[in-house]
Amino acid sequence: MNAVDTNILLYVHDPRDPAKQATAASLVESLSDGVLLWQVACEYIAASRKLGSLGYGFAQAVEDIEELRRLWFTILPSWNSLDRANQLMARFSLSFWDAILLGCCLESGVERLYSEDFHTPAEIDRLRIVNPFRNV
Repeated sequence: MNAVDTNILLYVHDPRDPAKQATAASLVESLSDGVLLWQVACEYIAASRKLGSLGYGFAQAVEDIEELRRLWFTILPSWNSLDRANQLMARFSLSFWDAILLGCCLESGVERLYSEDFHTPAEIDRLRIVNPFRNV
């Protein structure tokens, strides 16, 4: 299973960097085994306001999340995810929100997380963290 971080979903609708937009859109379209992390869905809807001046708003963000919910499996956080997040914060000096994201991935069997935000090892336990923009 593959998950994407909030920033990847935002780039799909952000025309200010056409190369990143194309990469993000292609990635999201190609994930037949994608999972939607609850935290990402919430962050995405909240962060969509940043794109308001570009013509992308709250209503469209909600609609896009609804579409992803139909296409991908949704992962909700659990108490085990929280426990795992606490361990990850201690091991890697992560913020709480980054740690809970990784904890949810690990507890749910996600094999790959696409994000440009992590400065941790490329692999944590069995989770590979991939920056799809590394060569963009």
